[in-house]
Amino acid sequence: MNEILFISGFLLVIAFFLTLDLGVFNKNSHEISLKESLIFTLFWIILAVGFFFFLRFFGDLLHNITSIERLEEINQLHKHGLTFNPLADFDANLQLYRNQLSLEFITGYIIEKALSVDNIFVILMLFISFGTDKKYYHRVLFWGIIGAVVMRFIFIFSLSALIHQFEWVLAIFGGILIYSAIKLFFNRNEDEKIDVKNHKLVKFLSKRFPITPDYVGEKFVTKINGKRFLTPLLLLLIVIEFSDVLFAVDSVPAIFSITQDSYIVFFSNIFAIIGLRSLFFLLSSIVSMFRFLKPGLSVLLVFIGVKMLLEVLFHISISTQLSLLIILSILIICILLSVAIPKKVKNEKK
Repeated sequence: MNEILFISGFLLVIAFFLTLDLGVFNKNSHEISLKESLIFTLFWIILAVGFFFFLRFFGDLLHNITSIERLEEINQLHKHGLTFNPLADFDANLQLYRNQLSLEFITGYIIEKALSVDNIFVILMLFISFGTDKKYYHRVLFWGIIGAVVMRFIFIFSLSALIHQFEWVLAIFGGILIYSAIKLFFNRNEDEKIDVKNHKLVKFLSKRFPITPDYVGEKFVTKINGKRFLTPLLLLLIVIEFSDVLFAVDSVPAIFSITQDSYIVFFSNIFAIIGLRSLFFLLSSIVSMFRFLKPGLSVLLVFIGVKMLLEVLFHISISTQLSLLIILSILIICILLSVAIPKKVKNEKK
């Protein structure tokens, strides 16, 4: 019951900020400036860091831990791997748990944030392929994020139930992550092109619903001669939602490699997702500069996949602290390499 109240309060806070975003700051459709995207990106990051400190000092409120017995129960249930000192008082052991919970959250957040950068490539190509006016980007991404929150909620808690019932499922996802890493590495230099007309989902919807040939402002649905039509803007939104579902197959299990507390997986996911919109506008123009980003993400996925396989098959555990250090090192190295060794621009022959 306490978890339900906690997550309900969390969702209400997120809903408030998202409503404020669309209803006040972005009431009218307009092209998001670099300054505006930077401000909102920093805002969502600060909010995530604030939640990290909340868990650091009040994390026990999530599962209503009021006794050492309850603490041991939660530690075993979510496989935090903590060893409590029987000679220490309850508050000292409780703080150890809070520290672990907050560390799992921020590590999961960083993983999701890093992997979501690759998703920005796909979203950008979808906008370009659909020929969408930049002033409608924010509206599509906003509703895309609302849908993603709902889909992630269903996916995370369903997967959590599956993992708790069949732990070997993690080994399967570990293999999927390694496969995705190899695929990402070998396709890193390929141009991202999306053929909208031959996209399977677009063709499926086009056969079943009447669709306007052109955009109708910012409308997703419109009426023509009393008949309802879908617009290309709604098609784009549906395709983006579908791509996020595919993306979640990699990113969500990656966080389960850090923590099996489904609530922490959900919180870290949602904080990364709600910041994706502003991050998109911030990075879409400069993301091509990070030439070593995709190889870096490949290494990141391999590490997470191997970590999951080691824990499930050989019961070899890599601590959250070490995992965070390795993940940050991979990301920092690929960024530094991208800055130090920029991509050479080929001179076009006249």
